[in-house]
Amino acid sequence: MTRGNQREKDRERAQARGGKGKNKDDGLTPEQRRERDAKALQEKQAKKAAGAAPGGNSSGGKSK
Repeated sequence: MTRGNQREKDRERAQARGGKGKNKDDGLTPEQRRERDAKALQEKQAKKAAGAAPGGNSSGGKSK
């Protein structure tokens, strides 16, 4: 049950794809990154709060 040359083929494919995918170097300073992330988190929380408000019971379980 060996993989043969599948690992080598996968490495070649990954190298051919190049720098696609996640890139940690987005050109932002740590402070800018914190601000961006904080804003995104606030928007996400506001959206979640707005969606949960009309429902009343947001526990997700059965009510008795």
